[in-house]
Order: sequence, then C-alpha cells, then structure tokens
Amino acid sequence: MAALVAGCSAPPSAPTTSAPGATPVISVASPATFTQISVADTPLAYRHDAATHLYGKNSNRIFKGVLPMFLYAVAVLQVEVDSRGQLTSLTWLREPLHAPEVVTEIERTVRQAAPFPAPVTLGHATYIETWLWDASGRFQLHTLTEGQYWTVSDLSQAAIPAQ
Repeated sequence: MAALVAGCSAPPSAPTTSAPGATPVISVASPATFTQISVADTPLAYRHDAATHLYGKNSNRIFKGVLPMFLYAVAVLQVEVDSRGQLTSLTWLREPLHAPEVVTEIERTVRQAAPFPAPVTLGHATYIETWLWDASGRFQLHTLTEGQYWTVSDLSQAAIPAQ
C-alpha cells in the first residue's frame, strides 16, 4: 500500500516545448533535486535547450525586442556539460577583449544556471553559443535572438569604405 501511495505522490512529467519543432525538454522532480532532461539528438538541438534554460534563469536580463546595430560586445563561448547537465568546461572562442567585465559576467551567468538540461540522448553535450551584449548590460543569445535593427543613419555612422 505504501508503494502505491508513494507512486501517486508526483504526477508523471509531460514533455514541454517552447516552439514548434523544438526538442522536448522533460522536467523530472526527485526528493533532492529538480532536473530538466533534454532529449535533443544533435548538439544544435541541445544548444536550443540550453539557451532556453539560460533565458529562464535570467529573464530579467534578456534584451527584449530587436537589438540595436551597434552592440557593446559579442562573445562566443563553447560549453560542455556531462550526462547530468553539470558543466565540465567553458572555452572562449571569441572574447571581447575591450570588455573583460562581460567575460566575467557571462561565465558567472553560465555557472549559476547549472545544472543544465541533462542530455540523456547524447550522453554529454558540447555546444557553441554567441552572446550579443547590449551597453545596458542585457543580452540575447544568438540561438534565440530577435535580430538587429539597421537604419540608413546607422549605416552612415559605420565606417564603410566607398567603393
């Protein structure tokens, strides 16, 4: 009888997706932890799950809408997670050398978001994400970006050589 009651204490988790065609992310609750599970079968699909996870953990820091043409910093970070979604390494592929505070903040943001969705299909995951950083301190990830806004006046401010 106790086993029957214990089995009924938590309803089974249903897959949830954030967009049509997105890889399902299943949430599983256990007494000690709450872990999301990714069933992504490619690094690209896992990158979407990881970006969605980061947005969920940082909703007040996401730049809403279309980004301006000129960004404060653009950074590219390779992230590796193990089978439980724990970070195993962060490798910079493009650091914004003019903005070391952005590098520090991105690393802190990624570490605080752990654990990431556990890549159960892949076993472990390595993905690359581009961080688009606004001067306000808010950001978008390339995977989920709403794009950039360009106007003729923006182009006239850019140093574009005449041809």
